[in-house]
Amino acid sequence: MAIQAWFPTYIYYEALQRGGAARFNAELLRECYQIRDFDRAGRKWSEKNYPGGFTSYGSLTKLHKMSSTFGELERKLTRHVRRFVRHLELNLRGYRLELTDCWVNIMPHRTTHSLHLHPLSLISGSYYVSTPPNCAGLKFEDPRLSRFMAAPPRVPNCRPENRQHVTYDAKAGHVILFESWLRHEVPPTPSDEDRVSLSFNYNWF
Repeated sequence: MAIQAWFPTYIYYEALQRGGAARFNAELLRECYQIRDFDRAGRKWSEKNYPGGFTSYGSLTKLHKMSSTFGELERKLTRHVRRFVRHLELNLRGYRLELTDCWVNIMPHRTTHSLHLHPLSLISGSYYVSTPPNCAGLKFEDPRLSRFMAAPPRVPNCRPENRQHVTYDAKAGHVILFESWLRHEVPPTPSDEDRVSLSFNYNWF
C-alpha cells in the first residue's frame, strides 16, 4: 500500500486469570478498605491531592511487600507484563523486570484523576478490583497531541486508530498495561458505588 502506519502505541487489556477472580477480588477488596482505614497519612494526603477519594500513592506504595495477597497479585501481574514486553520487543537480556510500586485507589461518586503519566518507570497499569455499573473507564491521550500544529478536527466516526483519545472500560478482574510515558486519566465516575483499583509500575534493572 502507498500509506503505512508507523510508531504505534500499544495497550494491553486482559483478564488477570481464567477462574477464581471473584474470590481473589473479594480478598483484595477487604484488604483495600483495611489499608484505607489504617493509613492515616494516606487519608490526609488524599484530602489535598485526591478530593473525594482515597489513594495510598502518597503513603503506601509497596503493597506487594506488605501482604501475601498482594504478593500473589504481583506473581499474576508479572506474567502479563512479560507477555506485553515481548510484544513490544524490548531487549531486556541480562536485566530483571521488577514491580517497584503498587498502591490502592478508591474512587467514590464524582471522584476523578486528572491527566498524568508515570515517570521513571517502564510499564504501568491498573488492576480492577471492584467496578460498579457505569463507573468511569481509563482514558488515554494520543501522545502526539501536543505536536499537532494547525490540525483540523477528525471527521465524525473516524477509524479507531485515528482517534485522539480512547477509553477502556474498567472491568473487575481485568488488568490493563501501557508504557509509562502514555498520558491517561480517569474521568469523574458517575456511579454511587466505589470504583476500586490497584495501580502499579514495573521497571528494569
